[in-house]
Amino acid sequence: MIKKTGGKYVVVGETKTKLGKPRKFGTYKTLAEAKKRLRQVEFFKHRATR
Repeated sequence: MIKKTGGKYVVVGETKTKLGKPRKFGTYKTLAEAKKRLRQVEFFKHRATR
């Protein structure tokens, strides 16, 4: 999920950590950079380990 905070885009996980906060995957200047990172996270999350 991508959230806009303070003029920047933050990629955060939908599930929460043990502390109750969402996991952050980076802060980016542009929406395109944030979308690219989100695609990377989704790729590794759904990659089959065979």
